[in-house]
Amino acid sequence: MEMNVLVTGATGFLGGKLARGLLEDGHEVTGTGRGEQAGRRLERDGIRFVRAELNDAESMIRTMSAGFDVVLHCGAHSAAWGSRGEFESANVRGTANVAEACLLGEVPRLVHVSTPSVYFGAGSRTGVRETDPLPARQSGFYAHTKLLAEREVERAARKGLGTIILRPRALYGPGDRTILPRLIEANARTGVPFIGGGRALIDLTYVDDAVRALKLAALAPPETLGGVYNVSGGSPVRFADAAELLFAKLGRPLRVKRLPYAAAYAAASVMELAARLRPSGGEPMLTRPLVGMLGSSQTLDIGAAKEKLGYKPLVGLEEGLDRFVEWWKEQEGGKAR
Repeated sequence: MEMNVLVTGATGFLGGKLARGLLEDGHEVTGTGRGEQAGRRLERDGIRFVRAELNDAESMIRTMSAGFDVVLHCGAHSAAWGSRGEFESANVRGTANVAEACLLGEVPRLVHVSTPSVYFGAGSRTGVRETDPLPARQSGFYAHTKLLAEREVERAARKGLGTIILRPRALYGPGDRTILPRLIEANARTGVPFIGGGRALIDLTYVDDAVRALKLAALAPPETLGGVYNVSGGSPVRFADAAELLFAKLGRPLRVKRLPYAAAYAAASVMELAARLRPSGGEPMLTRPLVGMLGSSQTLDIGAAKEKLGYKPLVGLEEGLDRFVEWWKEQEGGKAR
């Protein structure tokens, strides 16, 4: 079934992959975002691009008036560091604007990309289901504002908007500028932090699997509406094993920096405070959410997405890292020329 689809955040990693994947499937695709250069690349690929800010309510309303069958909301402020205001503006007000614009534009369905970070604090939690209780406080502004964004989606659902919320975990693959590149940079600078020995279990999701989950949500039957669904690669792995595999495929020695969990968490607290006091406000080397992610086992149960959406992860870690490394080496080769 051909659809008229809008993807917010189409100039980003996930949104760009999704917009191009939907176009390949034969849908009419419009993408929004802030990056004009990335927007021009979308247009060259045949995707209509609208430069629009999530926190500009009027811009969202104008954009949503084009008669879309579904809006896939990938846009967010997902940086590892930033002020509360930056996260609230994009993630809370931005999502509220998107949801309200969908209602005013009579868009039948909104698929919202959230995060499993809402589940996790300082301790380990494995096999977390969507119905499990959330911690009293989220670990950082990103997780907190993404939870508030979910509340905005739920509010719109009570007004009659068909909604699905996905919580994909730790996306990686060609085009990733966050997770694996940060490990590569850390390895070159001070060493990859093995917090608590690197024994923590992590869930990784190859970006094409996340795209597949979003496509399924866009077309899922009415009984799935109002649901929240975890998405991951479905095969948790020890952080140390994933890091060793990555650097073996890169053909580089892995430099390990071993840190006890308590010491790493305390150091991250001090570094965060120092970063906020600096006029530049630059990102600290360690943050408490990062310590929690690398030092605590954090895995998901994806049974609901499998059962209700028909989701099945298809790209395992070996294959996913092979594809990332091939792309990474091509990028490095291009820089060297």
